[in-house]
Amino acid sequence: MAASGQSVVVPRNFRLLEELEKGEKGFGDGNVSYGMDDGDDLFMRSWTGTIIGPNNTAHEGRIYSLKLYCDKDYPEAPPRVKFVSRINLSVVRAEDGVPNQHVVRESGEREGRPPTL
Repeated sequence: MAASGQSVVVPRNFRLLEELEKGEKGFGDGNVSYGMDDGDDLFMRSWTGTIIGPNNTAHEGRIYSLKLYCDKDYPEAPPRVKFVSRINLSVVRAEDGVPNQHVVRESGEREGRPPTL
């Protein structure tokens, strides 16, 4: 057990397994889901995500696909994110579907959630 004032560092793959379980079971309003591209990837680097546009927005009913790549320094550094589906957001580059760097929130808090856009 960690001494008072110290935090326990959760290993990268444990954190990713926890996030995989959340993505497979679903959470929130069900508009976001994600999972691994290849179940045999021991390093759990390549992921696929889906976002269903929320009701009462310009994106209502639209389905957006994303690719996420969690490098070896995740969760200290955010994953790389790319929209596979074309999306019209000022914070996403139209030419390649990559969000602007300042948009992907740093995931330096190991106890936090996956980065959000």
